[in-house]
Amino acid sequence: MKTADLKYKLLSLVSILAIIIIVVVPFQGFLPIFGYHLFGHYTAFRLWDEVALLIAVIGTLVLMVIDHKIRFNTLYRRLVWVIIVYILLNLSLGLIAYVNHGVTAKALGYGLIVNLRYLLFFLITWAVALRMSKLKNSWQKIVIIPAIIVIVFGLLQIFILPHDFLKYFGYGPRTIPITETINNNSRYIRIASTLRGANPLGAYMIIPLSFVLLLLIRSKKLDWQKILFLLSGLIVLFFSFSRSAYLGAILSFCFILLMSDLAQKHLKKILGLFGVALVILLLLFGLLHNNKVFQNFAFHTQTNSKVKTTSDAQHASALIDGVKAVIHNPLGKGPGTSGPASYYNHHERNPEDYYLQIAEEDGVVGLILFLTITVGIGYILWLRRDDPLALFLLASLIGISFVNLLAYAWSDDTLAYIWWGLAGIAMVTETEVKKYTKNIPKMT
Repeated sequence: MKTADLKYKLLSLVSILAIIIIVVVPFQGFLPIFGYHLFGHYTAFRLWDEVALLIAVIGTLVLMVIDHKIRFNTLYRRLVWVIIVYILLNLSLGLIAYVNHGVTAKALGYGLIVNLRYLLFFLITWAVALRMSKLKNSWQKIVIIPAIIVIVFGLLQIFILPHDFLKYFGYGPRTIPITETINNNSRYIRIASTLRGANPLGAYMIIPLSFVLLLLIRSKKLDWQKILFLLSGLIVLFFSFSRSAYLGAILSFCFILLMSDLAQKHLKKILGLFGVALVILLLLFGLLHNNKVFQNFAFHTQTNSKVKTTSDAQHASALIDGVKAVIHNPLGKGPGTSGPASYYNHHERNPEDYYLQIAEEDGVVGLILFLTITVGIGYILWLRRDDPLALFLLASLIGISFVNLLAYAWSDDTLAYIWWGLAGIAMVTETEVKKYTKNIPKMT
């Protein structure tokens, strides 16, 4: 096979795999469980995206060797080398921890997957988008269409379907709980739609809602389809009862509003409205702080609750323990020793904060590298803010970065693959697309 033919086939394969991953992962809760319900082998169904990622990684590595344009436009970027150093740090610390019996093989494997998969996917979509215009041309569809399905199913869960409906598809103690509640109170059901939980659903909704809000603001006329999408999505977000997602969405929306032409013309009025809204919220807080419904929504507990430890108390305790753990061991204990992966380790560690998880596993150096990567990508998106893709990704990055203070947002495969995959595409400018895809056949 000629080198050119191999290149084109690999580009097509990796592009298709990237699109499949981004389109299908919003259903990462429902589909693997339904597959397990029908055929068994739950773990195999859960790891389908990692198998696709592995194939894409191999294909991209070959492309790096045979395509000098991909190699030149990635390996000569400082951001890429920071990512490579971060990957090597994870692998090194993981090996040291395993040799010293500080982590089990399963916990290490899962920890490396959770820590590195979205960075690898980011590099893959960046490399392929340089040479295949399909990713750059189709990103809007692969964001909106799956989100519509997630929202519709979420609305059905809220208003029509019985709360135990998902038990018929395999949900239960061995997979994902049939329902989630606030404060173990069955009167307050949290929906997860097709995702793996209510918090992942809430964090995921920040992405499509931010994009549609940007489209509405930039549109010169009212688009009722987009308004309906936005309102429906906000309802689904609300019934996830994810407080971190609420705040993350507010930060993302506010950033988009402040970056709009409307804000530039009426900045004082908009800031005044924000101030009025804040005062109203504070007044409502004062008036409703003894209301049991408000207590459950706002604090996930209520007066005279039978649950002795509230989620807020658990968060605070976990954060304090996490900070102490980092101070005690600033070099890190290796991937798999903290966060979701530590469930498979000798001792489970749950700091309930993604940044503390990274610090506990990869040390202060690892946290600095991760923050450098995040800020570096954010800076590039800021420079390209005239591009709708870059602007809404930057806005959602601000929101999701806040969510990570209270949860493991990037550990969820849906959120991680979608945001970082789109970010890889956003690294490629329209000029680069026209320049480097000129002699590449179009995908069919």
